[in-house]
Amino acid sequence: MAVTAGVLVGGGGAHSRCSFGLLIGSGATRSDPLSPSCEAGKERNVAQNRRADAGGGASVRELLSAADVARTIARIAHQIIEKTAGVENVVLVGIPTRGAVLARRLAAAVAEFSGSAMPVGIVDPTLHRDDLRRRPARPLESTDIPDGGLDDALVVLIDDVLMSGRTVRAALDALADHGRPRAVQLAVLVDRGHRELPIRADYVGKNVPTARDEQVRVLLAEIDGVDAVQLTRVAER
Repeated sequence: MAVTAGVLVGGGGAHSRCSFGLLIGSGATRSDPLSPSCEAGKERNVAQNRRADAGGGASVRELLSAADVARTIARIAHQIIEKTAGVENVVLVGIPTRGAVLARRLAAAVAEFSGSAMPVGIVDPTLHRDDLRRRPARPLESTDIPDGGLDDALVVLIDDVLMSGRTVRAALDALADHGRPRAVQLAVLVDRGHRELPIRADYVGKNVPTARDEQVRVLLAEIDGVDAVQLTRVAER
């Protein structure tokens, strides 16, 4: 079932309801984060990524090819099957945008390898982020919780890149708005280090040591027209 999310508005932190597509800007009241969020290097430096797309002084190195991405997803699917064997009510929940795509792909791979279907959901962590006042306004993504809900489920939370851990922390809070899972595991395609919170992934496709001025870019065919993982460094101008 599709679910709308509450939004923090005004200095008093009152709750209201909003629908998909609402722009969340700097008016939300949250405590200041310890440092600006930079999960995966994908939330910040948008201008740098655009310059990289245009070839503006960017150094790009391919970390995973399309075939590598397919093999990595298959391996994570096998690991999920093994680690959740005998567990009832396993739900795969993706973090938009690319985490949601990966969740659907993992569900398809699990069904192919095990013959068992795992429900797939989406949870948007935007309203629980600790950097809302530091970020430009952005539309909310959809949150879609499977009809069976999350109560007493083993939830495998899925994202494309893990860095600071702040996006995952926000997603955990968002999950709590929709039920009380018995446990939550984390699966990521890439772990690039630089953790700011004590969060560790249970399933990792590839560990990639990076510098903070580098960007890990996950490309998926459903969104980008091609599967790949790239490490990009953009020269400052």
